Amino acid sequence: MLSIGLTGGIAAGKSLVAARLAELGAVLIDADVLAREVVEPGSAGLAEVVQAFGEGVIASDGGLDRPRLGELIFDDPRARERLNAIVHPRVRARAAELRASAPEGAIVVQDIPLLVETGQGPDFHLVIVVDAPESLQISRMTSRRGLSEAEARGRLAAQAARAERLAAADIVIDNSGTPEAALETVEVLWQHRLLPFAQNLAAGERAERSGPPALVPYSPQWPAQARRLVAKVQAAVGGALPVDHIGSTSVPGLDAKDVIDLQLRVPSIADVDALAPSLAGAGFPRSRGIHADTPKTFAPDPEQWQKAFHANADPGRPVNLHVRVDGSPGADYALAFRDWLRVDPQARDSYLAEKRRLAEQCAADPDTSRYAEAKEPWLVAATDELLAWKERTGWRSA
Repeated sequence: MLSIGLTGGIAAGKSLVAARLAELGAVLIDADVLAREVVEPGSAGLAEVVQAFGEGVIASDGGLDRPRLGELIFDDPRARERLNAIVHPRVRARAAELRASAPEGAIVVQDIPLLVETGQGPDFHLVIVVDAPESLQISRMTSRRGLSEAEARGRLAAQAARAERLAAADIVIDNSGTPEAALETVEVLWQHRLLPFAQNLAAGERAERSGPPALVPYSPQWPAQARRLVAKVQAAVGGALPVDHIGSTSVPGLDAKDVIDLQLRVPSIADVDALAPSLAGAGFPRSRGIHADTPKTFAPDPEQWQKAFHANADPGRPVNLHVRVDGSPGADYALAFRDWLRVDPQARDSYLAEKRRLAEQCAADPDTSRYAEAKEPWLVAATDELLAWKERTGWRSA
């Protein structure tokens, strides 16, 4: 099952996108609908709301008087927190029930207005944010909902800032133009990313990759993308294990293939196998079993360099996930090499020149295997410098 979190600021157009995803075949779970369901007349949720806010929040029909409750909590953050503590756990529990009942292999979209505010992003394979400029949100609220500009700005202020939502987004759907343009984006996303992702998850397979090494200039977006991926991996394994952004995309100023390399450090080699199902379920199926990862640069006991290799099932964001024992030579080498290139511009530029040279040589290759092997002589030649830097600085893994 592919799990999607859908969110967006008020009047950004989230409902438009949600409806189209449902038409395309997604199982839609609407948090606003569930928030009403869990406080229906006769429910335990409504009884707890009355206990917290008084009988005055009950309407003449016995249901919740939402306008009256809104008045009580709008300018009172503590009152909002009290209400959220009653409603949100019930909504999440009901959403979990609906998610569990979805057909095998389904694409489940959870429409959650406060997804960012409640920190739920890492729980989903992907977070989609529907975005529009604040000026357009205000215009829509005043023209379509009859709010004053002051009221519209107040609604915006009560939500996460636009920058916070965008920082949490794996995918942004721009709804600043026509509805037709936004819906076209949704359909392309469905066909070319969501459906293949769901199929790969069901099959336990990585997304297909092919072609020669294509280096691109360093992107300032890579660290933010890596942080979101790190959070997803940590959520999948229980949150306590270290996950590192490694490889060329972790070094500012270094050209790289647009592939995020992550390293999960586990306590023992037994944990490598134990965590494989959880990682696969989170979208990182195993691509290779436990194997010796010894670079030709060194000749230690191969058992000290064991790792498992996982890769992304998401065709829209290539990821390599290396699972190594914490403190092992392989784990420390990946971290030390990254840290050395970050602080030594001469070493970084030398490596960059070699990467560019080899990428040009391998430009007609069907894959990147020859390119990866051809970098080995540079790594061998750089070993003494790396070891000297570690000794000089007293480098230790965090």
